[in-house]
Parts: sequence; C-alpha cells; structure tokens
Amino acid sequence: MRDFRQRKQFAFVVRQLTAREIKRKYARSYLGIVWSVLNPLLSMAVLSLIFSQLFRRSIDNYPIYYLTGYILWQTFTGATNAAMTTLVDNKMLLLKVKFPMDLFILTRVYTALINLFYSLAAYVLMLVVFQVTPKWTMFFTLFVILCLTVFSLGISYMLATAYVFFGDIKHLYSVVLTLWMYCSAIFYPVEQLQGFIRVVIWNNPLYTYIHSMRGAVMYGTLPGTVELFQMILWSTGIYGLGYWIFRRNRSRILQRI
Repeated sequence: MRDFRQRKQFAFVVRQLTAREIKRKYARSYLGIVWSVLNPLLSMAVLSLIFSQLFRRSIDNYPIYYLTGYILWQTFTGATNAAMTTLVDNKMLLLKVKFPMDLFILTRVYTALINLFYSLAAYVLMLVVFQVTPKWTMFFTLFVILCLTVFSLGISYMLATAYVFFGDIKHLYSVVLTLWMYCSAIFYPVEQLQGFIRVVIWNNPLYTYIHSMRGAVMYGTLPGTVELFQMILWSTGIYGLGYWIFRRNRSRILQRI
C-alpha cells in the first residue's frame, strides 16, 4: 500500500512538472500550445512545395509521407534535447527536495509525448484533407509511438547523465542529430539509394519506426517479423542500456551538480 501511495504521489509530481514545462515553453507565445499543431503543418507545406515535384513518381501523397516522418522525428528530438539538460536545470530541486532524479527525465519525455498528441490532431486533419482511406492498421500507430517513447527515454537517460559530466555533449549531439535526420529518410524515398548508405538507413531505429507508421497509415500494411523484432529490440535494448548507465552514475551525478 505504501508503494502504491508513493507511485501515485510521483505520478502527480510528473503531471505538475509537465504542466510547468508546457507553460514555460509557450510562456511568451500568444498561440501557446497551438504551435504544436501549426509547426508540423507549416513544415509540411514548405517541404511539400519544394520536394513534391521531385519525388512525385516515387512517392504517392508526399505531404502525408513527409508529415508522418516529421512528427515522429520532432517527438524524438524534442524529448532527448529537453531531457539532456533537465538534471542541471533542476539542480536546486534535486538538492532541496528528495524526488527521484528519474522524475525529471520522465517529465521531459512525457512533455514531448503530450506535444505529439497535439500534433496528431493536425495529422488526422491532413489525412482527411488528402483523402487517406481509414484502415484498421492505423491502430498500430499506438504501438509505434510506444516503442519510440521507450527508445527516446533510453537515449534521454544517457544524455542526461553525460551532460552532467561533459557539457559539450549538447553541441556534439546537435551535430549527431543533423546526420541522424538525413539518415532517417524523412523527406526522401530510400528506394532511390544504393549501397552502404541504404543499409545504414534500413538499420536506423528511427527510420524503422517511421517506415512502420507510414505503412500502417498510408498503405494498410503491418511490419514484417524482422522489422517488428527490430522495433522491440531497439526500444527495450536502448532503454535498458540508458537506465543502467543512469543508475550506475546516480551518486556521482548528485556530487557533480
């Protein structure tokens, strides 16, 4: 019973911290959380204008193709970038209040997940506008989001730990993200690539999530056994590794910050 009350209390703390993060993010914005809906739409409009003619023979319904990849990518980068600095950002709370450090990382990832669900409102609207036929496979999107969230949490544990000891990781990670984005086939078809780079993309966990969601939403297909195994392995494996690194360095983190 004590554990249950404690977990309930921690869940309440996460909700309160998440509300604080969302308010802080949009504090000086007139539109506020509406930007979570507008951002993917504006990005889709710009990229579609530039690339839809270039890839019209290889990609049907390019705006939805791009938007599917974009919202998953934004969720991942939003979660990991925010979680990376959370322990340092909340230094005073960590030292004064006996909250588990995990809560601050969970809060940043949970905030990114909330923003994703706002973005999905825009996504559903675009599915209607571009006349994408509803399919039962669309429910598989929830599993993709779950895997992406677990994967993002694992990366977040690693980055949050590393940032405490090595602040330059923030700049290094921005470079890694640029390369990672181009290797995730967000706005171009992988089928046009050959050789080593195609192998790299097919084994990129983020591309696996994006490709699976595109298949479920746009084409009514589910991932094959190998792809499904990759999704589960990447998410659970990275989460386990990230959490192990975080737990191993917990005492050193408190001493360093």
